[in-house]
Amino acid sequence: MEAAQPADRVPADATPPDGQPPVRSTAGPSPEAGEPALVEPATGPAPLPDAGEPALVEPVDGAARGEVGAHPAVSGDQPAPPARRDKPRSERSPRDMALSLLVLLVPIALLLAFYRGFLGGDEPVTVDPAPAVQEARAANAFPVSTPAGLASDWRTISARYQAEPGGTTLRIGYLTPEGRGAQLVQSNVPAEKLLPAELSGGQPLGAADLPGGSWQRYTARGNEQALVLLEPTRTVIVVGDAGEAELRQLAGALR
Repeated sequence: MEAAQPADRVPADATPPDGQPPVRSTAGPSPEAGEPALVEPATGPAPLPDAGEPALVEPVDGAARGEVGAHPAVSGDQPAPPARRDKPRSERSPRDMALSLLVLLVPIALLLAFYRGFLGGDEPVTVDPAPAVQEARAANAFPVSTPAGLASDWRTISARYQAEPGGTTLRIGYLTPEGRGAQLVQSNVPAEKLLPAELSGGQPLGAADLPGGSWQRYTARGNEQALVLLEPTRTVIVVGDAGEAELRQLAGALR
């Protein structure tokens, strides 16, 4: 009778009973303490499921299926919002257009204020009539008169003496105190040629009560009017868009 053996002892003889296949022992040396057990990697593809059986599909989390994830800006069902674009010009509000216009007008207004306030932009350019008057007197073609006693707000803006067909003419232009224009014309060109040219076919309206000769009132071009003095050696014309009172003042100041 053999002695009893421990329960975990592997029999030395691995021969199976008659009619049974041999069985290989899987027992092997145990790994030493502290060393990981060796696991053989699986070789070859995983077995396919039998025909007729559905394949097992692992569930996919919500973000992968297109569901709304934890972040509100990520969505699988809705496209990303388009990039922000500036408003086209046609969609700008009236307030935006008014502000843009204001930005342009402010520097223009400042430039105008500087031009008028510091550079005298509104002041007319004045001239000295003395050289033209002296030239006319030196020619001695007709008696030359000049206004005397006019206030300082009568400003001379032009003066020219020139030869013309049939004679010579002295023209002096003024800016009146009311900001209107007046011109003094003295010439020895025959009146029948001078008056149509200077007055654009003006017609006489009657006598004007002025000292120094027989002055006549005439119509003139546009909204102008004229005072005319006819003399044997010259014709004097005071014409412009100034009021009649200012024209009479200029004619009465001639000396």
